[in-house]
Amino acid sequence: MRMDHVSYACESDGLAATTERIATALGVEAVRGGVHPRFGTRNMIIPLTDHHYLEVVEVLDHPASDKAPFGQAVRARSQAGGGWMGWCVAVDDLTPFEERLGRSAVPGNRKFPDGRELVWQQIGIKGLIADPQVPYMLKWEGDPALHPSLARPSTVRLASLTIAGSAERLTEWLGQPVEQPLEDVAVEWIAPRGTPGIMSVTFETANGNVTI
Repeated sequence: MRMDHVSYACESDGLAATTERIATALGVEAVRGGVHPRFGTRNMIIPLTDHHYLEVVEVLDHPASDKAPFGQAVRARSQAGGGWMGWCVAVDDLTPFEERLGRSAVPGNRKFPDGRELVWQQIGIKGLIADPQVPYMLKWEGDPALHPSLARPSTVRLASLTIAGSAERLTEWLGQPVEQPLEDVAVEWIAPRGTPGIMSVTFETANGNVTI
């Protein structure tokens, strides 16, 4: 189990403008992602070091976004003004989570312009909707060279998270100490004032630390 990425739901002016603000703050250029046809969403990617990345995601006017929990989560966060939606851990085996949550993982995919396809299985979005401090779990499949963190070389590092919530709750959710997937990312836990979840993320950049 390891930290994989953080997801930011686009603000009212849309995917391109939201991504440009974040990329400019970090001193980098974003990479065009693509459409998630099963979820009714699309994204742009900011690759980071250590096999991490930042995803900016936007819900589409598509029937899939009404049915898929991921589309529902993106829409709800964007309608609330946008911002950090959640974080994700990558695992080698989703079976323990399927057994504990009593449901099956769902497939995800995104095609590249050259026909290659990024594929994965994920579970836990309903948990994130109910309690935004918890991550969802993902198992990458297919060609590992297509992992979004490898889309472009990067010197920007995901340094720390500020999460309104508790390590105990996340340890319970993951079934193992939350420190394991976050071993190279510092976390400040604060008491929720309202809705729990990611409050801010700090990145190490060539121009110093940037907190978003």
